[in-house]
Amino acid sequence: MVEPVPSSAAEDEPERPNPDESADAGAKGKRRRRKPKKQRSFWVELPILIVVALALAFVFQHFLARVYTIPSGSMETTLHGCTGCYGDKVLVDKVTYDFTDPGPGDVVVFKGPEPWVENEAPTERSGNAVVRFFQDVGSVFGLAPPDERDFVKRIIATGGQTVQCCDAQNRVVVDGKALDEPYIHWENPAEDRQDSFDPVTVPEGYVWVMGDNRNDSCDSRCQGGGGVRGAVPVDNIIGKARIIVLPPSRWGGVSDHNPQADAQPVALGMSAPSWQEGVPLGFGFVAAWPVVRGGRRLGSKVREAVERKR
Repeated sequence: MVEPVPSSAAEDEPERPNPDESADAGAKGKRRRRKPKKQRSFWVELPILIVVALALAFVFQHFLARVYTIPSGSMETTLHGCTGCYGDKVLVDKVTYDFTDPGPGDVVVFKGPEPWVENEAPTERSGNAVVRFFQDVGSVFGLAPPDERDFVKRIIATGGQTVQCCDAQNRVVVDGKALDEPYIHWENPAEDRQDSFDPVTVPEGYVWVMGDNRNDSCDSRCQGGGGVRGAVPVDNIIGKARIIVLPPSRWGGVSDHNPQADAQPVALGMSAPSWQEGVPLGFGFVAAWPVVRGGRRLGSKVREAVERKR
């Protein structure tokens, strides 16, 4: 005979642990035992941030682009600058000329070639060794002016081209064609004529540069005494001026209008002195006298011959 099972039997049996609940409890226990990560203090992270920022600035300034201050007014009004004032700050692209050659119309920043700087006084530097050290470091990272003479001008002609000035309309001529230069600025509109110079054939690997403020710019026409010595080696070009970044009121791109794109053929010739211009007219009067007299004699003889025949 089967004995009935008491209803309290299930309560008397020990509870079996739930595997899932045991795993969760173990995980919670481990999390409790782990110590939370201690955050680095601000003063520990600050030097790291500074080093990373300087490294990024170094890479950007030396391989991609750099900001330059326009020091003078030779490129007015394209780029504003003057002695003792807050000139435009332009972003110079250093990558472009790794893939293309500098061309007419490009506004470029370049290191002054030897003929340009041979008579220039060296850049003044502090006599304090510590200050000089920080100047050098600042120059490397673009935080201080470099110890070199850099210039900004517009390319007018490239290697192999012949440039001269001027035609009858006072335009610069390259390879017999007058340039289209809408960017030229005349400080005094009453003196809107630029100085003439003899033909110069730009050597291969060089460029001929001029300022937009044509009567207030010492460029390839006068640097190094002018001529071939005024040309700038392509290797000296640092980069192409792209954008005016400061001041905010002048934000915008830098014009790279190609003056040779719409150049017009011209006939070049030096005007003769006024007394020489009268020579052809005088010669005409002198030569006309015997021609007129000879014509009269010939006419009379013809008439006499006709009368005899009658």
